[in-house]
Amino acid sequence: MSRMERPKAMSLTDAAAARVKEIMAQRETPAVGLRVGVKARGCSGLSYFVEYADAKKPFEEVVEEKGVTLLLDPASTMFLLGTEMDYQEDKFQSGFVFTNPNEKGRCGCGESFTV
Repeated sequence: MSRMERPKAMSLTDAAAARVKEIMAQRETPAVGLRVGVKARGCSGLSYFVEYADAKKPFEEVVEEKGVTLLLDPASTMFLLGTEMDYQEDKFQSGFVFTNPNEKGRCGCGESFTV
């Protein structure tokens, strides 16, 4: 009997992977990757965060895809399962955008979400 491999907790679009590589290359101090998670914040309750990860913390899930490394905050993993991270840029704003199948709603300003 073959053992099924568990799907990755997060995936990245090509645009997100390219942007991660770009910002990692610009940093003076090398980082092992980007840490992604959610924090209690905003009018809907949760907000995404992305920060440099100088070292892997205990219990973090590591996602390696398209030449980049993401470290998922262990307290956030259950909120991030199945999420796709994208990078979008237009005339007025640019940044990482998350498509999360666990979201049940977003606030009007788009800064926070609820599950």
